[in-house]
Amino acid sequence: MERWPRIVIHADMDAFYASVEQLDNPELRGKPILVGPKSNRGVVLTASYEARPYGVGSAMGVAEARRRCPKAIMVEPNFARYQEISEQVMDIFADFSPSVEAISLDEAFMEMTGAEHFFGPPAAMGQRIKEAVFDATNLHISVGVSGTKYVAKVASAHDKPNGLTIVPQEEAVAWLAPMPVNRLWGVGKKTTPKLLQLGYKTLGDIANADERVLRQQLGSAGPHFYRLAHAKDPRPVLRGRAAKSIGSDRTFSQDISRPEEILVHLRRSAERISRRVRAKKCLAGGVRIRLKTTKFQLLTRQRHLSKPANTTEAFLSLGRQLLAELDQKGPYRLVGMTAFDLHWQDELQQLDLFENPDDRKLETTVHHLIERFGKDVVIRARDMQNPGTIAKSGVDLDFLAVRNDEES
Repeated sequence: MERWPRIVIHADMDAFYASVEQLDNPELRGKPILVGPKSNRGVVLTASYEARPYGVGSAMGVAEARRRCPKAIMVEPNFARYQEISEQVMDIFADFSPSVEAISLDEAFMEMTGAEHFFGPPAAMGQRIKEAVFDATNLHISVGVSGTKYVAKVASAHDKPNGLTIVPQEEAVAWLAPMPVNRLWGVGKKTTPKLLQLGYKTLGDIANADERVLRQQLGSAGPHFYRLAHAKDPRPVLRGRAAKSIGSDRTFSQDISRPEEILVHLRRSAERISRRVRAKKCLAGGVRIRLKTTKFQLLTRQRHLSKPANTTEAFLSLGRQLLAELDQKGPYRLVGMTAFDLHWQDELQQLDLFENPDDRKLETTVHHLIERFGKDVVIRARDMQNPGTIAKSGVDLDFLAVRNDEES
C-alpha cells in the first residue's frame, strides 16, 4: 500500500439543522423544510435537500425563501439539540485523530497522516468515519480526503449529500482545474464578478495564469488564489481551535429606535456573552456593538476595556458608551454585542483593587442556577414586561475551545 505524504480529512454534516429536525420529527421527513425564525425579517439557517431545488439556502431572507418555495415548512431552530449532536460527532472524530479542528457545529478537519496502520488507506478512513457517525446519530455526513485542508474541503462538498470523495495530492491540480472560480477560499459574491471580468472562469485559468499578473490585478489575493489553484495549502490542522470572540445578535420582528429599547437588548446580549465567557474561564479585552438599520446598513463601534473582564456590567457599561457615539438614530432591525480579544483567566493575574467582588459572586451564582435548573429559572425584574430571560441564547461553539495543554 502506497502511503500518502499527508492525509487531511474534511467532514461536513449534510443539511445539519434540517436533518436533525427531520430525524426528531418523522412527519418532516421527505418534505421541504426551512430552519430559521418564522418572522419574514429573519434569515434561513439551512434548508433541507427537498427544498434546495427551489433555489433556497442558508443566509437567504425568510421572505424570499418562502416566495421561492411556498410549500416549505418553517421550523424554528433548536440550538441545544444541534449542539448535543455536534458534541457527539466531534467525540467520534476524536476517536480517529488526536488533531481535530472544528470550524463550526457541523464540520471539522482531521489530520490523519500516518494513520493507515489503524484505519487502512485514505478511502477506508473516510468510509469508517461516515459509518461511525451514522451508527451513532442516524445522520449522514459527507467526507473529502486529500493532502491539504483546502482540497479536502472542496472534496467534501463535491458529492453531497452522503458523499465520499478521495483526491490524491498528485491528482489535485487536474481535479480542481474545471471547477468555477467561486470554489476558491476567499472568493465570494464580490470577487467572483471581478475574476470573471478579468477572464478567469475556472481554477485551471487561475493555475495557468502568470502569478505576477495576478498580483498586479488582485493584490496579495492573487498569489493566494494561485497557490490554492495549484493545490498548495500548508496550513496545519489546529487542534483545540479556540474562539477569539463571543457574540450575541438579535433580529427584531418590529424595528426599534429609542435608546432605552436598544439598551434592553444590549443588556441581554451582555448577559449571554458574560455567562459564556465565564464558562470558558476567560476574560475579554474589548467590546464591540453592532446595529443594522432598516436599510441593512451595518453600524459598528468597538473599544478595548480599561482592564479585561467577564461581567455583564463591564460589557454593558462600555456598550452604553459606544452606543452614545453612533450618529445614526435608527430605526434598527438588529442589535448585537461581541466580546473580543479573549484570554484565559489564569493568564491575566493583575487584579483591580477597586473591583466589587459581590458583582462577580452574584453573576456566578446566577450562572450556577441556570446550569443546574435550566435557562428559564431566572428573569430580571425589569424584563417582566419584556419577553426573554437572561439565559436565552443562540448557538455557540464554546465547547469546542480547548487550551493547548488540555485534552480534546
